[in-house]
Amino acid sequence: MEGGKEGGLKTGPSGLYPLSERGRGQAGHAWPLSGCLCKGPYKTGVCSDTLWDLAIAQVEKRENPDDDGDVKPGEVWEKSILFMGNKNGGKTTIILRCLEREESPKPTLALEYTFGRRARRHNTPKDVAHFWELGGGTSLVELIRIPITSHNIRSFAVVLVLDLSKPNELWTTMESLLQVTRNHVNKILTKLEKTNPEVAAEIKQRMWNNLQRDHPDSALVDPFPIPLVIIGSKYDIFHEFDSEIRKIISKTLRFISHYYGASLVFTSKSEALLLKARALINHLAFGYDKSKSVSVDPSKPLFIPAGLDSMSQIGPPPASDSDLGKMRANTPLELWKKVFEKTFPPKSLCDLQDTKDPAQDSQYAEYEVDVMRAQKNQGCILLSILHRNEELEQYKRNASKSWKEMDFDSD
Repeated sequence: MEGGKEGGLKTGPSGLYPLSERGRGQAGHAWPLSGCLCKGPYKTGVCSDTLWDLAIAQVEKRENPDDDGDVKPGEVWEKSILFMGNKNGGKTTIILRCLEREESPKPTLALEYTFGRRARRHNTPKDVAHFWELGGGTSLVELIRIPITSHNIRSFAVVLVLDLSKPNELWTTMESLLQVTRNHVNKILTKLEKTNPEVAAEIKQRMWNNLQRDHPDSALVDPFPIPLVIIGSKYDIFHEFDSEIRKIISKTLRFISHYYGASLVFTSKSEALLLKARALINHLAFGYDKSKSVSVDPSKPLFIPAGLDSMSQIGPPPASDSDLGKMRANTPLELWKKVFEKTFPPKSLCDLQDTKDPAQDSQYAEYEVDVMRAQKNQGCILLSILHRNEELEQYKRNASKSWKEMDFDSD
């Protein structure tokens, strides 16, 4: 596969930036396009409500709004995939391997874009796969509205990368990212029902394609509205866990994947495991044949394509009958959550937020902008000092009066 190295967009400290090498903006070549720079890290005093719309329109322009999903000879296949998951969970490494790029992964600050191309046959146009990567774990999940639009929803897929070495973050990360993404996709589908009901109906029907007709689990699952792959990363660390801990995590992820109609694969830096993850991603990106192999042994890396598992094979939640009898839940997902979090108390979303100030990130350093920002900050400090001095003088004047004569702020 041929990977693109320029022509993309990146969200940095104050918005979207043109991309260069691997879709990463270079210092001195980043032009902010955010909706409100007067409130961002680089406070310029310029505010516009339409710049975000321009940025989104630029993204949508790359997609083919007239694509009917059926690729004909001579036409270009375009698909889009959003990678999201734990911070430092290995998303960039997986993308680089899919694009066959020999590069060292760098931290993803916000939302990054790159692409890959592949020719189906000799002397034919190359198909294109748009790869988006959401950084920051759950802290920047609202940025998903940029890549997922009504124009590309039919050809969009999500890859959720969960760090197996951090089980206490697993459920919170999964739940937060999938809920926000699902809500956004459902809003798009609601609009499509009015503007293009045939497309909306097609997408909703496609949600169930991975389950065979009359599947016994139909009433127990809730398929994700667009194709989903769940990758358990850092299997090399996970493999060192106690066997019972591994069984609980593996069984729970099997349930989650089956519940959402997703494929599941465990991976690490091992070339063999990365190839398995790559096979699933290539299926989403370029329509490669879907693997039919299955590995459900909890002592080995899991590999379960969507639709090839079942509740009867997964079994009940890993808890005693007495504990299960004490738990109240409205859905199977809620029951599994309670069982899992009893063993792995979750971290709160606040603990998972990325608190690093992106304005201080060296990879976005720009001398002219930084100097102007420092001057503006200095001016704000001086104004604050002057304001405090005025308040002090007012206090001194009032102090000489009786309390009945004092001027109180109506605020």
